[in-house]
Amino acid sequence: MIIGYARVSTDGQTLDAQLTSLKAAGAEKVFSEKISGAVTDRKALAKAISALGPGDILLVTRLDRLARSTRDLLNILHTVSKAGAKFRSLADAWADTTTPHGELMITILAGLATFERHLIKARTDEGRKRAQARGVRFGRPLKLSKYQIDEALARREAGEALADISRSYGVSHSTISRLG
Repeated sequence: MIIGYARVSTDGQTLDAQLTSLKAAGAEKVFSEKISGAVTDRKALAKAISALGPGDILLVTRLDRLARSTRDLLNILHTVSKAGAKFRSLADAWADTTTPHGELMITILAGLATFERHLIKARTDEGRKRAQARGVRFGRPLKLSKYQIDEALARREAGEALADISRSYGVSHSTISRLG
């Protein structure tokens, strides 16, 4: 079975052209919605994907009607594949997983996306290390200053109750118990 999916971003746009194209291409069922592609919780898309079975095809008029980014596209195609179904875009002939060439193109695209993620992670890690070398501290700001920590530790060692120490600094007793 061929299941179509159509989407427009705003109420001012119409689904008519997409619906006509999908029906002409053999879509037996078409799920459609008026919602921004930036929204990840697209109910009609979820229904279209859940309606897919082994051997079915999810059909769209153009890739930008289905996904907002390469990562989004690959995630959706992975879900379609897990259902045993294939994918085809009418305007993007290379994005047709019903053919060996389309499968190859999607595999290459997935490889490039993975490579890009590795590059981004490496750059982020390098930037974090440079910042730490400059003395930048990551994480939540400390509740107490270095002076307050030293003072609280001295009070704790002198036997003062954690609750009394914590109350005087406006922090929880567990903050004081973790010091040291």
